[in-house]
Amino acid sequence: MKRFFSAACLVFVFVFCLAYAAHAYEAIGEEDELEIAVWGYPELKVKVPVRPGGIISVPFVGEVKAAGMTPQQLKEHLEKEYAKFIKNPTVSVVVTQVNSFKIYVMGAGIGAGKPGAEGASVTGVTSGAMTLKRQTTLLQLLSVLGFQKDADLHSAYMMREGKRQKINFFNLVYKGDASQDIQLKPNDLIFIPINVEKRVRVIGAVKTPGMVNFVDGMTVLDAILSAGGFNEFASQNSVVVMRKEGEETKSIEVPVKSIIRNGEMNRLLPLLPGDIVKVDTGLF
Repeated sequence: MKRFFSAACLVFVFVFCLAYAAHAYEAIGEEDELEIAVWGYPELKVKVPVRPGGIISVPFVGEVKAAGMTPQQLKEHLEKEYAKFIKNPTVSVVVTQVNSFKIYVMGAGIGAGKPGAEGASVTGVTSGAMTLKRQTTLLQLLSVLGFQKDADLHSAYMMREGKRQKINFFNLVYKGDASQDIQLKPNDLIFIPINVEKRVRVIGAVKTPGMVNFVDGMTVLDAILSAGGFNEFASQNSVVVMRKEGEETKSIEVPVKSIIRNGEMNRLLPLLPGDIVKVDTGLF
């Protein structure tokens, strides 16, 4: 009875491992690590790496192309092979380490990332090849990657098997549109650029002069705040927006301080990509 109970527990563990492996990913790939065992024959238990070309070496069977098979398919194949030597063999195949689930992330808009973040079980979070340790959605991956301040999610895209996927990254991240989220697959490529053209330059008496990312509806005040706000030398009513219209550059004065004091926020000039916001200094 005790022996039967132990055997039943072991079978349950094998079945659970197989079910987990099948759920974790679709197919075995190169660089994965496998544990293969034959019920009742402990001497045949082996741990094998999937070598380049997708090949593994199995006792008595020899070389087998495992890449592309699911653990269940490999199990069935090995049982047919072992049946030549063993009566009614029961084989278990467990993927002990997943190294083949690689995706590719490119673009200057990618953030610093959080290596080892549990949410997506990502390792090697850098621009280039990344290894996923389990099934991961696009949103989970993006939450681990993070973005640069001027990442252009409107222009971001994902390629799968050479085809551009219809995914709106901006709606997924900023509007929580779950319909844009998908499960990632090996060899997916994600490109997140920076917003090169849609920028506004803020110069003069602000704390951090420079380029700021343009977003729809941005006003003069939004741009100034994105540049750290006015510094102590700023003349807050001496703000000029320089806008190129054709071959000419137009200067538009915006008395920001007076507008805010009078509560006339609708007078804050909406900006356009390429505008230059200049904040003059006051008299001492």
